[in-house]
Amino acid sequence: MSKAALLIIDMQNDFVLEGKPLKVAGARAVVPKIQSVLTEFRKRTLPVFHVLRVHRPDGSDVEIIRQERFRQQPFAVAGTHGAAVIDELVPVNGEHVLTKTRMSAFIGTELDLMLRTLGVTTVYVTGIQTPNCIRTTVFDAIAYNYPVVLVDDAVGASSEEVHRANVRDMQNIGVRIIQSAEVPGMLG
Repeated sequence: MSKAALLIIDMQNDFVLEGKPLKVAGARAVVPKIQSVLTEFRKRTLPVFHVLRVHRPDGSDVEIIRQERFRQQPFAVAGTHGAAVIDELVPVNGEHVLTKTRMSAFIGTELDLMLRTLGVTTVYVTGIQTPNCIRTTVFDAIAYNYPVVLVDDAVGASSEEVHRANVRDMQNIGVRIIQSAEVPGMLG
């Protein structure tokens, strides 16, 4: 029997709110779609993972391509408002909050162990940003042999063009692409 889990990636104040250091242009638009998917998972008491990028205040755990940016304006610093989940998606009791320091939710985290322990056989992916944290998490999920369902309208990027190109790439490796309205029917 299959069991689904929901991954909500990087829906944090520093990446979603206006005026924040790394605001993703398409982030605000996907919030209502993520909320609808989250509601379906909560109704069925299926596992939900809020995956958050969180860094040390000194930036010693920031990847090489973002170190200069972090020095100029720190982002997603542990314990700050910027690193917290946006108000609309705050985790509830029983949901998992998983922190990461790299793009993939699997790198240096307990995600795979937790999914296997919970008996998860399929991951549904939502959040931001399509070419970075979404895509690397999806590719790693495939590498760990999890079938992946990408909820297209619940994933955002800096532009629709960037989003579409990356969704096409993920679809080409076998990721199932759906819309948020299809989630209730798929979860049964």
